[in-house]
Amino acid sequence: MTILKKKLDANQYNLKDQVVAINRVTKVVKGGKNMSFAALVVVGDAAAGVVGHGSGKAKEVPQAIRKGIEAAKKNLVRINLTETTIPHLVLGRFGSGQVLLKPAPEGTGVIAGGAVRAVMTSVGVQNVLTKSLGSPNPHNVVKATFDALEQLRDRAEVAAARGKSVEEL
Repeated sequence: MTILKKKLDANQYNLKDQVVAINRVTKVVKGGKNMSFAALVVVGDAAAGVVGHGSGKAKEVPQAIRKGIEAAKKNLVRINLTETTIPHLVLGRFGSGQVLLKPAPEGTGVIAGGAVRAVMTSVGVQNVLTKSLGSPNPHNVVKATFDALEQLRDRAEVAAARGKSVEEL
């Protein structure tokens, strides 16, 4: 069963961008070395629970970041959240990167590493425990975090799938 996702309009959100990683890439050619930069960027609106990630490549860092932001705005997703945390425990996978997200009580804060922290703060989660397993590659970690966030279900959705009312859960 494939679920068609409605494309979210980036202009209707107050998006904040956060650079996760910048990588200097060198290509050796006959005339010498060609240097360029690759940037991994996360954008999100904490109030709306919307987040996206993108990658940009250019000869200079600011241009790479700008391209990454544009790419991130094109793949925004809405995430199901409770007030300040996530509804349930979830494990996201991408490549050999795995990210475990666990709900936390009020006042815990975001306990996460660099790449996961960028995604969590961008989406507006204030209390969560995370553990990054497997690959430390920031690209794989960010994509695994998105996989985990997309697996989150709200109470109404679970109740409808089980054929029960929200109060019965």
